[in-house]
Order: sequence, then structure tokens, then C-alpha cells
Amino acid sequence: MTRAYWQASRAPRYSLLFALPLLVFYQALAAAVSPGPRGGVRNGADVLLERAFIWLAGPQGPLVFMICLIGAGLWLVAKDMRAHGERLSPAVFGTMLAESAGLALAFGVVVGGLTALVLGQPPSPFAIGTPQRLGGWTVLMLSLGAGIYEELLFRVILVGALAWMARRIAGQRPPVAGAAATLAGALLFAAFHYIGPYGDALDVYSFVYRTIGGLFFSALYLLRGFGITAWTHALYDVFLLVR
Repeated sequence: MTRAYWQASRAPRYSLLFALPLLVFYQALAAAVSPGPRGGVRNGADVLLERAFIWLAGPQGPLVFMICLIGAGLWLVAKDMRAHGERLSPAVFGTMLAESAGLALAFGVVVGGLTALVLGQPPSPFAIGTPQRLGGWTVLMLSLGAGIYEELLFRVILVGALAWMARRIAGQRPPVAGAAATLAGALLFAAFHYIGPYGDALDVYSFVYRTIGGLFFSALYLLRGFGITAWTHALYDVFLLVR
């Protein structure tokens, strides 16, 4: 991996455009799939973010949310492209996809191994199952939504907000504030999967697995940017679907 690729793939002009297909495919599948046995199914992080905009903007909240999300992303992309003045390279996007797939496979091995080490039991790289009571297209939709919306909510918004509060309100030094925010974000990320009518049954293994997974994704976000982190998360969930 060259230095030029490392830097370019983290930049908004590549990172955010790379994440855009996840948003498009998720929204298309969400509109196309049949409702589940308990009504319409959406990714929980998407629902939480939309509810915040409904509280602010009323019935038009979901539309306002989507306009703000896409508009802010395209503004950052355009700003980055003006600053660098170079054409986008399809090879960079292809390499980013290959990197994300490799990281998704590594995720199960690394996080499963660390979870086994913490709990003192044999590793199980793909132990976290998918909702079998939902159809395949619905689970695919939720997998893509996990990549785009859970990373947006838990890594970009939540960890960023917690770190800011730890610095500004609690007076913590940046490294301490960042570490505390990352750990709190990972715990909330894990707990999030047990909430709601489609939430999993709580057990120690899956909670520890997801907490360590949250730490993994936070580190990946800091090192490789939003796009690769979102695709790694989505592809890992897809691998669970087809394993």
C-alpha cells in the first residue's frame, strides 16, 4: 500500500464517494423489500437519526435528513477536489473495495480471537448470527445500513461528541478524552444491538464480541477514514449472511 493511496483513500473525495453506493443500495432495498412480521424494517441507527430530524422538522424530517446528509457529503467532496485539482482514479476505488473485503474477513478472526481470549473459550470468528426470521433481501438491506448508518452514528457523531464533552466539560486531555469516548461508544454500540423488536437476545459472548468490534471500527475509522470503515462493516455483515 503506497503512501499516495493511503492518503488519497482517507480523503473526502474518495472516502465519501466510496460510501455513497452503500447509502443508495440501502435506500433502494428499504423501499423494495416487503415488511417484516412486525411491520416495516429499517436499520436502527437510520431510525434514530431520522427521528431526530422528525423532532426538528416534523413530517418532512426524513427528507430533510437525506438532503442534509447527501448535501454535506457532496460539499466536502467538492471542497476536497478543488483543493487537490486532480481527477479521480477508478483504481483507487477498486483497491479500497479489495482492502475493505480483506479487513472484513480479518475482522471476524481478530475480534473472535480477542473475545475468546477475554472470556477464556475457543474462538469463533463468525459467531454473531443474522436474523433468520427475516428474508434474505431484508438482511442484506440491514447489512448495508449497518455499514453506512451505524458508522455515521457511533463513530462519526457519538464518539466525536463524547470526546468533545470530555475535553470541554470534564476538562480531560485529548488522549484521555478520546480513549474514554471510544470505549463508551463501543459499549453503546454493543448495547444497541439488543434493543427493539428485532434486537438479539443478550448474552455475554455477543456483547463482548460487539464491544471489541466497536473498538476495532473506531481504530479503523481513525486510521482509514469513513468510507473503508463503512464498507468493512457492511461486508462483514454480508459475509455473515452468505457464510
